[in-house]
Amino acid sequence: MLKQKHYIVLGAVTLATLLLLSLPPRDTSRLKLAIGSWFLPLFGLAGTVQQLPGAAADQVLPRRELLRQLETLRHENDQLRAQAAQAAAIAQENEQFRVLFGWQRQTPWKLKLANVVMRDPANWWHTVQIDLGSRDGVRENLPVLTTDGLVGRISSVSYTHAQVVLISDPNCKVSAIVENPAHDTGIVSPGGPLDSSFVELSYLSGNATLRAGQNVITSGLGGVFPKGIPIGQIVDARPVEFGLYTEARVKLLVNLGSLEQVWVLFP
Repeated sequence: MLKQKHYIVLGAVTLATLLLLSLPPRDTSRLKLAIGSWFLPLFGLAGTVQQLPGAAADQVLPRRELLRQLETLRHENDQLRAQAAQAAAIAQENEQFRVLFGWQRQTPWKLKLANVVMRDPANWWHTVQIDLGSRDGVRENLPVLTTDGLVGRISSVSYTHAQVVLISDPNCKVSAIVENPAHDTGIVSPGGPLDSSFVELSYLSGNATLRAGQNVITSGLGGVFPKGIPIGQIVDARPVEFGLYTEARVKLLVNLGSLEQVWVLFP
């Protein structure tokens, strides 16, 4: 039985060979092309495998370039270590001055976001109501600000809400300092009923050196507003009371007429 199968296979191969030899040259070429296409993926895979070492070699940087990059990294590391040592020395020196002069250590601000939920049309430029209250730890006289600058302070508190008196209200007095070489200090008060985007900076020294564009921030005096909250910028200045004092007009950084969200600053 096994020999019979061998004879059949041998006869089929012989017949196929005779058929191939009897085919016209054109048909033979087509048959070779078809058979060769079956093995193309294998040839391509073999070629790719042969090309891998060459591609990997192209990705390897020359030794000289590696040494140059290593030297650059060592140089940058030395610079960073020197800067870190300098920063540590400055921090130690600042700590010594803080202890020597009794300065208080500054701590990061603790802020809680609140939504403005109500405004009185009759007091649009004076007060707003927010959705934080005593249940949230809010109490009177906490500063209120936005990412642009000072808004005002908490004037009254209920369990779920609080009222904020704005910096444009006469009841919100703020001690402020001008960021100039003399660090001139004054009191912020409303600029008038016609334009709430400006406030007055009063009781400045008569020889205050003020220029348009100088920044005005909270001074930290008075115990309500910590130092460094932006308020606005100087627009112009004029002498008052026979030159004993100077008053400056300050453009507020915060648009008090379109408040939607504010931050309450906790100590």
